[in-house]
Amino acid sequence: MGLKLNIATLSVLLFFLTSTANAKPAVFNIVKKYGGKANEDITLPLTNAWNDACATPGQSTVVVPAGTYRLGPVQLNGPCKGPIELKVRGILEAPGDLSFFKWGSWVSFERVDQLTLSGNGTFDGQGKSVWGKYSGALPINIRFDFITNSMIRGITSLDSKQFHLHIFACKNVTLFHLNIRAPGDSPNTDGIHMGRSTGINIIDSKIGTGDDCISLGDGNRDILIQKVACGPGHGISIGSLGKYENEEPVIGVKVLDCNLRNTMNGVRIKTWPASFPGIVSNMHFENIYMKNVSNPVIIDQVYCPWNQCKAQIPSKIKISGVSFKNIRGTSQTKEAVKLLCSNEIPCENVEISDIDLAYQGSDGPATSQCTNANPTISGSMRGMGCDRLDRVVANTSWRANCTEYSVETLLALCSDHGPFLLVCLQEKISSRRNKAHSNYEANWIKEEGCNDLVAAEWQIGVVRENWME
Repeated sequence: MGLKLNIATLSVLLFFLTSTANAKPAVFNIVKKYGGKANEDITLPLTNAWNDACATPGQSTVVVPAGTYRLGPVQLNGPCKGPIELKVRGILEAPGDLSFFKWGSWVSFERVDQLTLSGNGTFDGQGKSVWGKYSGALPINIRFDFITNSMIRGITSLDSKQFHLHIFACKNVTLFHLNIRAPGDSPNTDGIHMGRSTGINIIDSKIGTGDDCISLGDGNRDILIQKVACGPGHGISIGSLGKYENEEPVIGVKVLDCNLRNTMNGVRIKTWPASFPGIVSNMHFENIYMKNVSNPVIIDQVYCPWNQCKAQIPSKIKISGVSFKNIRGTSQTKEAVKLLCSNEIPCENVEISDIDLAYQGSDGPATSQCTNANPTISGSMRGMGCDRLDRVVANTSWRANCTEYSVETLLALCSDHGPFLLVCLQEKISSRRNKAHSNYEANWIKEEGCNDLVAAEWQIGVVRENWME
């Protein structure tokens, strides 16, 4: 599958290509012009170079040459008088001492149009100096606020103290050829987190951290994540959502052609129980390979880490228009697909197609769990049920009007649920008016070869409590 870029993003890319070809930018070299030296602090030289470049009409480029430099917290703000590029060819090292940080990030960009961050350099956050030693928020490696029509390419973010890249209120920004790394046990080191942004494209990048490779908060629209290699980490997540009042809808997210290895989750939508109202719609996950991934496919509307919520109160986030297509590989958990939707606002228009997730555990093949979801299922399936039987018995109480023969037939079927009580109304031969209830307790066992169960023929007879024949 080729890259799927929106029109606005394509326009930005064409602008950068044509401007690079047709114009020679003014160059501001922090070593040659501003006295920066390798193995020394370049906070002031970089700040001065940025301010001069930003004030220059036309294109400008700030260059950090090859070498290793110490860099304190910097705010590189606009608006600028023309397109501006920061080309980092060296290694920048953050302070290990938190007393240097007066705000919540190390390198921040704000209110810049037509920004390019490039150069194949490294932003080393020195996170090992603080991980596990402090509670509360820690500095973000690189933060982008109110950035428009911009490109982030070919940089490495290493060992951030907290999030690696944070994107807020940005529009039409493409990030590609990124390398984001932190140990799998490093706390809260999300690779890329974004909120309230539109037209963000993350393409052809490698992300391995101790938290989500990519996480989306509220208010994001028209997001493309394509050809991303994720792992270790917690996968690719929409959410968590609903914890705070007045969160904005999340609409239009595509996750395509991605590769996840050894992650705690695969592709995930998560909302809090007892949440404030919200909307998640038009989410599409397609052509994804997973290796040794726990919870490969999950909608979790009872997300409640550390039991810090009222789990018995349903989520009020409405999830609709979600598709999972052509997802293959191996699952570390028996339940390869979990759709745990709100019992107050069930998921709508969920489509599942061509799922092939193998589980090699001793407790049998991969299974699925569906609650308050009625997905449309098509294509070949392995490790994916959410079949018609699941849709019936997911309720806590139900009854069937059936015959003795149909009960025998039901007992021969398979499901991942059990045990549950089947109450069947049987007619007595002596009189059609005398009815007797017979209780059947059935242990439904998932047996080898019992795939793609279809129970539509008898599902018609299922009615709610307080029914009448």
